[in-house]
Amino acid sequence: MLLLLILLPLAAAILVPFLGKRQVWGVALLGTLLPLIAGMVIWLSLGIDWRSSNGDISSLNQTIPWMPDLGVTIRLGLDSVSGLLVLLTLILGPIMVLCSKTAITERVRTYYGWILVLQAAMTGVFCARDLIFFYICFEFTLIPMFVLISLYGSTNRKAAAIKFFLYTFTGSIIALAGLVYIAWFHASKTGTWSFDLDVMKTAARSMPASTQWWLFLALMLGFAVKVPLFPLHTWLPLAHTEAPTAGSVVLAGVLLKLGTYAIYALAIPMLPAGAILFTPLLAVLAIIGFVAIGLVCWVQTDVKKLVAYSSVAHLGVCMLGMFALNPTGLQGSILYMINHGLSTGALFLLIGMMYERHHTRSMLEIGGLAKRMPIWATFMVFFAMASVGLPGLNGFVSEFMCLFGAWQASDTWLGSHFVAGTPGYLGPWYAVIAGVGMVVGAMYTLLMVGKVVWGPLKLPHDDHGHGHGDSHGGHDAAHAGSLPADLTGREIITLLPLAGLCLFLGLYPKPVLQAIDQSTQSTHKLILDARQTVRALEGGPIIPPMPASNNAAPADGAEMENAR
Repeated sequence: MLLLLILLPLAAAILVPFLGKRQVWGVALLGTLLPLIAGMVIWLSLGIDWRSSNGDISSLNQTIPWMPDLGVTIRLGLDSVSGLLVLLTLILGPIMVLCSKTAITERVRTYYGWILVLQAAMTGVFCARDLIFFYICFEFTLIPMFVLISLYGSTNRKAAAIKFFLYTFTGSIIALAGLVYIAWFHASKTGTWSFDLDVMKTAARSMPASTQWWLFLALMLGFAVKVPLFPLHTWLPLAHTEAPTAGSVVLAGVLLKLGTYAIYALAIPMLPAGAILFTPLLAVLAIIGFVAIGLVCWVQTDVKKLVAYSSVAHLGVCMLGMFALNPTGLQGSILYMINHGLSTGALFLLIGMMYERHHTRSMLEIGGLAKRMPIWATFMVFFAMASVGLPGLNGFVSEFMCLFGAWQASDTWLGSHFVAGTPGYLGPWYAVIAGVGMVVGAMYTLLMVGKVVWGPLKLPHDDHGHGHGDSHGGHDAAHAGSLPADLTGREIITLLPLAGLCLFLGLYPKPVLQAIDQSTQSTHKLILDARQTVRALEGGPIIPPMPASNNAAPADGAEMENAR
């Protein structure tokens, strides 16, 4: 059943080259809507309890023999985290096609064919439960995105596509070397090769902490480029700025989450001791990312480049929560993956809609659009507020949990124990500095909204903007004149699902948090077990083990009350 979610867009992509130019858009839309419908039917018909079996959905597991003598099979499966990211991918698929109808007027078969292939590859990454299929899909996402940027991007699209490809491909090769070493380690111990990710996780956790240190470094060099984590982020603003609108949406919505998901699902569970040893460094890099990049955003005049840089800052918050390595931070990080894809993806959609009409993204040349485009301005303010974490919208819950997780991330906040006199890896100062960075983020976003949405109406001349232009397969002044001043019904339909999800997750995030609770608790237990080894290496005191279950009564009720 999971294979169907991958094969449906691939089948549509194979069909696209044989269609007439007018039929391509409809088939591409159908090729993204059918997987979304199939995914919803799968979840609803199976009545899945997301919280069972540590978040694993065993009824969806599927194994296809490929090269059994070498231990290579195609194994598909979902847990609560990957299931939510698959849903995000399926939701953004039709949105990418809808937003491209008027923006792409040339080489439409190539464009929509690669959009469909990209969706299949991204879905495959989240469904994969073996290394070979995971890595094939993980790497193959580079090819469609390279084509979309280099053929349909702005004036500097060739340089952006090459930089994107070289950065991410080089990092992935380093990560592959670490993953293959783990598979070899398992084969040397057992005499048989296996690329099953669950088997590899068990094998990797049996390695010494010093070995885990080097392997975790290799995996992080690969996956952190994809996030991207400061200072490996320099490819992202250029790629975002030069990509067509749909490319920017999928880049922010899903492709960056391949890196955060790989860190959460592979690097940390495989090498928890390595994760602990690198936690202070990674937390500092995350904080530098969203404080320093926030200051960079202040000086931007290109709206799209500003939102592109803000993605680096936002994902720094996501990584800080993840490397708090406690349930609160991990839950906030996973929720942030989804929320960032919704709100930032919507901002790129709105910027693309503005650009189609006025052929500029410069805040020096355009402003006061609320007078000319009131519907567009309403959506712009709404998604900007979601992006900065306004209470009641989706960004607030995930940002608060990431900061609170970092605040708790010391040995005085370990689960139900209060352990005095043992130094922690993170703590309140990390959260305080991160909070300052988030204030900076709110300021540059509000300044951008103030310039573009409010104030006196300012529009570029009709013959201006070609120097800023997306080739987009045929943008020109006549095309801009054919569009109404404000959003069309198709554009409103494109934005409404994202707005509804931002509001729902802001007011009622409980279903998602319940879904990922068992997964984060399981990861936290791995961290606590690995921390015993790390403490022994550091010569520090051993931390008391966690209770067997949440229902176990503590030995000292007063101690529990103090911890609370």
